[in-house]
Parts: sequence; C-alpha cells; structure tokens
Amino acid sequence: MRQLFYILAFVLLMAGCGPRTTQKQKAANADTIEKSYAPGTRRMERSVENPYAISSEEEYLRAVEEYWDDFDFGIGERVTEYDTVDLVYAMADYVMLIPAERADSLLRDLMHRAEASRQVLDLFATVTEIVLHDPNSPYRNDEYYIPILEVLAESPLYDEYDRIAPTYDLEIARKNRLGNVATDFTYTLANGRKGQLHDIEAEYTILMFSNPGCPMCRDIRNEMEASPLLNELHERGTLKIITLYPDEDIAAWREYLSELPAGWINAYDDGMRITEERLYSLRAIPSLYLLDSEKRVLVKDGSSVPQIENVIAISEAQ
Repeated sequence: MRQLFYILAFVLLMAGCGPRTTQKQKAANADTIEKSYAPGTRRMERSVENPYAISSEEEYLRAVEEYWDDFDFGIGERVTEYDTVDLVYAMADYVMLIPAERADSLLRDLMHRAEASRQVLDLFATVTEIVLHDPNSPYRNDEYYIPILEVLAESPLYDEYDRIAPTYDLEIARKNRLGNVATDFTYTLANGRKGQLHDIEAEYTILMFSNPGCPMCRDIRNEMEASPLLNELHERGTLKIITLYPDEDIAAWREYLSELPAGWINAYDDGMRITEERLYSLRAIPSLYLLDSEKRVLVKDGSSVPQIENVIAISEAQ
C-alpha cells in the first residue's frame, strides 16, 4: 500500500504553493490502477466548455443532474474496477459545472447515492477530499465540501471512529464562511504594538496569511503591488492590507519584513493563538481573505488576486 501520488499529481501540476502541514496519508495500491477506463467514466469526464452541446439553461441543468448516472453506485466491492484518477478528473469537471446555488443539494444527493455501500462511500470520500479539500487543489472550496462532510459525519455506514476526521474537518470548514463576520484576533507589529482585525477601518480589508520563503506568497504580493485597482483603493484609504505570519519563528519573520510593502499592516500572531485555537483554516499558505467594511467574508481561503479584484469590482459597481 502506498500514498496516492499518482492521484495527487493531478492537483500538484495545477497548483502553485504547497500545504502548510502534512496531510493525512491516503493509501492505495497504485499499481492496480487500470489502463483502460471502466464503463461510464468517459461520459462523466465531459468538457467544462461544452458538456453536452446544450442549447438551453434547462438542458444544462438536466445535464448536470444526470452527470453521475452512468456510475454504478450498486457495484459494492467491485468499485475498484473504476479508475480513481479518472474519477478525480470527473469530480473536478463536475464542481466546475454545477451552479453555486445548487451545489449544496447536488453534492449532498451525490454522497447519499454513494451510501449504497461502504466501499463506494469510501471512494467518493477520497475523491471529493482530493478535489475540494486538499490544499494543493485549485478547486478547494469549503462551501462545496461542507455538505459532503455533513453526510460523512452522519452516515450510518460509519462508526464513531470513522466520523472523527469528517467531524473535525467540518468544524474547521464552518468557520469564517462566506457572508459571515470573520473571527476577530489580535495581531502584533514589529515594534510590539498590538491591534485587532475588527478595529481596522476600511471599506475592504485583505487578510493574507503568509510565510517567509514561500514563493507563491511572493508572487501574490507582487501581483497585489502591481494591481491598479488595489493600488488606487489603497491610496484612497478604501482598502487596507494586512499580512499575518501565523507560525513561531519570529526571527525569520523579522528578516523577511524588508520584503513587505511598508504601507501594509505587517504583523505576526504572538503566541500562535490562531493556530492553537483553530480560528482560521490554514491548510495552505498563502491564504487570502477579502472582508467588507463590517468584516464579513467576501472571499475565503483564496489564492487568486484576480478573484479578489473581481469581487471588489462587482461590489463597487452595485
């Protein structure tokens, strides 16, 4: 039994920065993965651009609802006939296709269909974790993952021990959800002065968790510095940007300070309260949050500056 390196390679090839902490070990015999694809999986890997050559919204929604109909949920122990890598790709396509307003019900229904047997449920638990929860996945999305975790945490096919991991992940995923007020915390500046996240006065606040020596942190910082929109809002005082170092090597953070823009609020978490009390999900670094004037979450655990810009632009246009 080995780690699913072949499966996770799908994620690693598409992502920019690694996990902050080591993920749970996912074991499987990768040598037994079939070279040919099991019946049904090819139909599930439809193009995001043209899933059905559809001509109407009604047809599109029907196509989404029928997406998994070729999967044999009653296959039981023979579920190993399905290629796990192919199912990861199929799931990635699926989460891109489903309308956000239907995601909760569609993903919840999918997992209930997977409860046809323990073997099938385990497979879909693994596939959805890789696509929606792994820190390297470009599709990671707590809002989509929450209904899946809720099914797993309550499934009659799992015992108390089996429910520990999904219950823990669910607790973390439910924190700082979109539209909710972000958890307040105390930050510490290089001179020792302290402040509160909720005391930052601005129409928008970008909270960026970062580490010294993280290449993607540097890239995102450069993107933000080069953004005309973010620069204009920052110069007007409409936007405040706070970088927060959540770990314990403060000496390394102080050496790193010279690389950070002086006009930003550059701070660290004294005592690592955010980590110790699990105030925020920090599976991956960097992690971006966009907050409004009341510190409600507009973007959660992001890694894309264009996403931040788009959300602000839409908000400004309203």
